[in-house]
Amino acid sequence: MFTGIIETLGTIQEIKHEKDNIHVTISASITNELKIDQSVAHNGICLTVVTIADNKYTVTAIDETIKKTNLGEWKKDDLVNLERAMKLGDRLDGHIVQGHVDQTGTCISIEETNGSWLYTFEYDDKLNNLTIEKGSITVNGVSLTVVNSKKNQFSVAIIPYTHEHTNFKKFKVGSKINLEFDVIGKYVSRLYANKI
Repeated sequence: MFTGIIETLGTIQEIKHEKDNIHVTISASITNELKIDQSVAHNGICLTVVTIADNKYTVTAIDETIKKTNLGEWKKDDLVNLERAMKLGDRLDGHIVQGHVDQTGTCISIEETNGSWLYTFEYDDKLNNLTIEKGSITVNGVSLTVVNSKKNQFSVAIIPYTHEHTNFKKFKVGSKINLEFDVIGKYVSRLYANKI
């Protein structure tokens, strides 16, 4: 479980393909604190640390993860948002995040608004995911509050701190991002759909 509060950025050092798997090697300020078999969210994707060496660590993504996320588009020197699993008893500053990406979305607008930024994203609504005004959403692992919720799009307002300390600063119109919809909203939506 995660909170959507990004700890640091990591830099992709190497990407290796092996059959249907992708091995990603990353350098980050938290590398020395990691251990083998630990879960770390990478742009919102929960991945397991499989090796640690020379101030870098490696995680492996399987085909199912690659199909549901933007991981297949990652390349050397890309920045990824990193968050280690939350500790029992810590404050939950964001919201409950599982690290299980529901689908990808596309950035369709970036607007600087006098000291903050308004990002608008579009997603395929055929998967029955939804957002609600003032509800929670996770974009590339970042816990955010939804504004301007519509059937297949929503916006989020980004403060300067978040812009500086996440990979939002690298987004462009057309950027493909990972979305995890609010887990409570998903259960309510499924229950409602099954009653009809």
